[in-house]
Amino acid sequence: MSTASQPSYHPTSRVGSIQSVHGYEHHRPSVKTRAAAVTYDDAYSYALRIAFLRYLLQPRKKRKEYVRASRPTHHRTNSSISELMKELVPSGSTATVKLPSGFRHSLEKRMTGVLTGTERMPGYNDAAVKRTFAEAYTAFTAKDFQKSIDKDRKVEPLVLIFYSSATKAQGRGRPPEDHSWKVLVDRHLALFIRLLSSILRDKGDAELVARLNTLEKKLLSNEQSLYLDTGQQDHSYVEVDVPLSYEVKDMPMVQLVARIFGVSLTQAKADIDRNMSSWTEEAALQDYKAYQFRLSAGMAGTLRKQDFDVDEAFDEWRKGETPHLANIFAEILSVRPDLKGGAGPGNDKPLPIRPVSMYEDQAYADLSRMLSNPDAAAPSLDPSLGLGSLTLHDTPATIRSVDEPSYTFIPLDAISVYKVILQYALSFDQLHSDPSASNPLSEETNELLRELAVRWRIPQFSRHVAFVEVTIRKFLDQELAPEQLYDCLELVKQPLEEPKKPVPIQWYTAGLGDIEPSRWTIADFAAYQQSLRDLHDALLRELFALLVRCYEPKPPTVGVVMALLNDHVYPEPAFSQRPEDAVEFTQHLDHGLRQKAAHVYREFLDAHIPRSQREWDFGHVVNLGKAVVELAGKIKKRYRKNPEIMGASPFRALVETALPSFEEDCHEIIKRVLQTSKETGIEIDIQDGFDLYKELVEIRKMHAEALPDKPFGFHIEGLLEGFVWRWIKNVDDKIPGFVEEAIKQDAFRVRTRNPDDIPTDDERHSVSIIDIYTMFGQTIDALLELEWADEVQLARFMTALARSFAAGIGRYCEIVEQLFAREMDRPSAHEVAMASKSAQERFLQYAKDTWSTKDKIEPFQFLAQSFVKFNNVEWAMQSLDKLEKRMNVDQCAELLNRVDGPKQTGRRPAHYVFTVKIVEGEDLKACDATGYSDPYVVLCDEYQKRLHKTRVIPRNLNPRWDESVDITVSGPLNLIATIWDHDMIGDHDFVGRTSLKLDPVHFSDYLPREFWLDLDTQGRLLIRVSMEGERDDIQFHFGKAFRHLKRTERDMVRKVTSKLNMHINTSLSHETLRGLLNKGIGASVANLWKKRQSTVSTSVTPAEVEAALQPLFTYFDDNFAIMKQTLTDATMMAVMTRLWKEVLLAIENLLVPPLSDKPSTQKPLTQAEMDVVYRWLELLFHFFNARDAASGEVLGVPADVLKSPKWHELASLNFFYFDSTENLIRTSERMAAANAQRAQQLQQQLRSPNPNRLSAPMGVAAPPAAPSHSHSLSVPSVPFGSLGTIRRGKSILMSRNLGTMRRAKEEKWREAQADPSDDMILRILRMRPEASHYLKERQRQKERMAAAAAAAVIVRQSVTQGFNGAGAFGGAFGGQHPHQGYGAAYGKGGLPRR
Repeated sequence: MSTASQPSYHPTSRVGSIQSVHGYEHHRPSVKTRAAAVTYDDAYSYALRIAFLRYLLQPRKKRKEYVRASRPTHHRTNSSISELMKELVPSGSTATVKLPSGFRHSLEKRMTGVLTGTERMPGYNDAAVKRTFAEAYTAFTAKDFQKSIDKDRKVEPLVLIFYSSATKAQGRGRPPEDHSWKVLVDRHLALFIRLLSSILRDKGDAELVARLNTLEKKLLSNEQSLYLDTGQQDHSYVEVDVPLSYEVKDMPMVQLVARIFGVSLTQAKADIDRNMSSWTEEAALQDYKAYQFRLSAGMAGTLRKQDFDVDEAFDEWRKGETPHLANIFAEILSVRPDLKGGAGPGNDKPLPIRPVSMYEDQAYADLSRMLSNPDAAAPSLDPSLGLGSLTLHDTPATIRSVDEPSYTFIPLDAISVYKVILQYALSFDQLHSDPSASNPLSEETNELLRELAVRWRIPQFSRHVAFVEVTIRKFLDQELAPEQLYDCLELVKQPLEEPKKPVPIQWYTAGLGDIEPSRWTIADFAAYQQSLRDLHDALLRELFALLVRCYEPKPPTVGVVMALLNDHVYPEPAFSQRPEDAVEFTQHLDHGLRQKAAHVYREFLDAHIPRSQREWDFGHVVNLGKAVVELAGKIKKRYRKNPEIMGASPFRALVETALPSFEEDCHEIIKRVLQTSKETGIEIDIQDGFDLYKELVEIRKMHAEALPDKPFGFHIEGLLEGFVWRWIKNVDDKIPGFVEEAIKQDAFRVRTRNPDDIPTDDERHSVSIIDIYTMFGQTIDALLELEWADEVQLARFMTALARSFAAGIGRYCEIVEQLFAREMDRPSAHEVAMASKSAQERFLQYAKDTWSTKDKIEPFQFLAQSFVKFNNVEWAMQSLDKLEKRMNVDQCAELLNRVDGPKQTGRRPAHYVFTVKIVEGEDLKACDATGYSDPYVVLCDEYQKRLHKTRVIPRNLNPRWDESVDITVSGPLNLIATIWDHDMIGDHDFVGRTSLKLDPVHFSDYLPREFWLDLDTQGRLLIRVSMEGERDDIQFHFGKAFRHLKRTERDMVRKVTSKLNMHINTSLSHETLRGLLNKGIGASVANLWKKRQSTVSTSVTPAEVEAALQPLFTYFDDNFAIMKQTLTDATMMAVMTRLWKEVLLAIENLLVPPLSDKPSTQKPLTQAEMDVVYRWLELLFHFFNARDAASGEVLGVPADVLKSPKWHELASLNFFYFDSTENLIRTSERMAAANAQRAQQLQQQLRSPNPNRLSAPMGVAAPPAAPSHSHSLSVPSVPFGSLGTIRRGKSILMSRNLGTMRRAKEEKWREAQADPSDDMILRILRMRPEASHYLKERQRQKERMAAAAAAAVIVRQSVTQGFNGAGAFGGAFGGQHPHQGYGAAYGKGGLPRR
């Protein structure tokens, strides 16, 4: 039920109520009478009058009666009932025929059939027959009569009683001069006798049946038939009016009034009988005549001009009343045409009085006198009847009072009485109607109210206003629900359907909104306005009471209240509200919501937070936060369509009240829990911290949305950062073990669904690397799911995870490479067999194998699991590149550099990473009997800890390894390099040893350097060293991870290609070349002197040149077929690319010796040999390119990959190979001068004044001057510790993802094409003894130029990137300008201070 009566909200009192409307007290003269309350008796009395008048004025029902034809009537000779009885009992007969036993029951049954219409014999279905039989049935069923019949069993009483009943039934209401009904009495009696005969015939009483047949014939005179539809010409039927019964059972509207007012039908009947003399049609006619007169004269008793605000409205209404009054007069006169002429207020004849009972003889007498009145009018209405005879021109003298009307049926205050009756009717229908019905009033009630409005001449707009007043009053009295009130107000605005019979009310079908308020009366408008105000105040109280309960689990809805306000109050023109009242209510409502929100939060606090602080934990805070978030979410969802109600927002009131309190309490509880954990030493579970963070983040989002101008209560990330670091540490501790376990559980097989399926590239890597990267991805997901808001902290978290991932990848590469090396270096079956023999047997077998030749070289038996490991590394690089993008590595690094850059000024790295590249050896000692060695290098520190071991280069005294290793140090380190000769039998032979001190101080400029280290025996070793500061930088960690993978891939590729190198070097050797050219020449002493002449090769054909490489091609095909079964396309391409590089190196070794400043013993090739070598190069190019002859599709290595810088160098070598020494030296000097000039121009550009350009760091050497032609080159001094700096190689940061590595390679190619190199010329000059002095000078100059070029590159990078943090110098200069604060961080010579 409505809570509008709650005193929680009291709007301010208003002026302009209904009592203050100007002129309202003059609306009608009888203000005091109207102001008096309408009593129950008055409302009941007037409602009963109109209901009875409706009964009197209802259209008369018609019935068909049987009448004779127009021919003369044939009368019976004996119309006395006594004469009829003589026919039944003849005179002189003393014996009386008795009826059969049980006859009465059979008779009552057959008469019941007549009354119910189930009698099978014809003629009994006429209404008049049934009425006669009903009258007789009532007499027959009397108890006394039943006892008499059962005792005497005579037929005569039955006939007499039926004759009397037929006379009563048919003569009732007939005028005295009408005797036509008497024929019906004889006929009905004949039907009764026929019914008796039928019953007796069934009983078998023939004598009595014969007597009854005689009586039946006596009754039927003039050949009258008992059938109604005989169609005979001497009889017919006419329609006659059915007389009124004046019984309440025939008055449905009277019955409705009785039910509405709780009056019994007997009491209603008594009230009608008591007032029947005055409640007549004539009285109604007098009322409307008086009403018409007063309307015309503008007198009291009707609406007048002063009742309307606009005169035109009154004139329009009065004009519309005239036709409606004419209809009412016509209706009365159609029922009482006798009132047509002289009926009026001056007629003094007595009114007819309705008898009390229609069944008494006195009633018939009174009715006979009334019908026989000679002044009565004819029973039909003259069609020429007009309203002229009904005017009041001849009646004003009969009106008792002009100012005080006296009506019989119209109350003085009709609208007030109408409202009271409407109120009773609405209450009645509420109790007895269907609750689901949209119309609160039943059809019968609507008909009653319509009849009241018609008879009392209430306008349609007054009816609507009255309905609104009553329904609103019932709502205020809590008798009507808001939903029902909404339906009522909606109903009153809807137009009505056009009735079949016009209703004499103006604008009857129009809704309230269809009638302009200017047409209303002033009283109606004031009443409607006051009702809306009362409703508005009540709805605001209701809204306040409902809305402050919006935080309850099942709050009441305010939809209906808001719908009432928005649809039926605020849009109405009659309603007006002061703005300050609206503001006052909004403030009051908002205050109430905030009080309720504070109360609800206190309940949450009591429910979820224990009283004792020792019992507090994060779970309590989480539960409290969930409760607040859940409630706020419900409120937001509940009011998402209408976030503000009357200017107040439940969601805003909640969050602005509860969130600040929660944030303050949460902050204190969290600090207390952390303090307790620290004091007790019991760590809080990490997941509890994460759950708390997620909950607080949701609350912070809500806070930011609802309170954008107010910061959150505390910094969540700063408070809970420790949980993330603990979690990262756990991840870091688990990764090594996880990696080792993943490798241990991996069988390194391809993952095909069926064993016979050919695996795709996605199936050629095993589960260990998938599990590791899945673990990495899940770790990142777990961190990202936190939605950590502090970007700086998130970047630090990502950096820490990148460090852990890099360590895990490094561990994986280390283990997998060891397994791969063990599988690749496994002994063959032949070697296992040799191991079981003695030393002498093994030596003899080796000698036999050396001198024996085989038709076909067997391919190496690669293991499938080895190639799967290879695929894993390639897949790991692709996945690491995706992981790098997912972690937004560049953005994290940029953010941390921007934040931490100023803090790192002058800070030295705690660790340094030296990248040591073992390039090549020169003039090594020969340890084998063949004059060669199989060298490999082992790097150790000063404590004999092995750091790296290179691969074995078979049969070479000038080996080239090109292998790199990263060494992390925190101080100086003595690096020892030992070269060994690999022997298949016995211990490995010592070749030589050298050492190098790796001191970060000596590499403080972070420039790479090359060192030619002399061995302690013979020859020297070329080592390239670069240093980077070990940095806790996410790009640095990813660079280390990519370097681990790339070097592992490179080492695996070299392991694979090393199995093929021996055959490459054998097939592309000087021996093979000389054997091909000397083919067919007999062995003679002359040939010993002419073996170097070009004329010996004249017999070599292109087919023979190609045939010389056929064994190598076959060997490649056999091995490629094995590789293709397991390797992916990417790894296969890497292997083939590396093999191509080995092929180019073998071709290069045929043409020129390695680059050095010493003369070489190698002799240059002849022109014929050169032609063969370049033909070989062409054949190998086409073999590796593998272009399909038919389609042109490249099936092998793309041509742009094959045409590497090395290929271009070899292709251009032919132009200089046979040139003179002087020309070669001159060409070399021009190239060197041009390179020096470009370097000098670049340096000048960098030194040009530019406010936006940073200067080069101190310690960077200037480029050398152009060399003179005197072979005496002037070079500047270089930093301590090297023979010269070179171009910067691949740093860790340059290898942080596939994109940076690809760009570095492209940059290297562009530089190689832009700067012409004279290396090939210098290598040709090594075979010219006369150029030895130039070689030494040019080598020194080349080293200085390389250092200057590297410095220029670094300066160029510093101009672009600046010397911030990472910079081009690995953080050496921090965020300062290199010259600012230099003395504090660096000492003399540009070296870092210790």
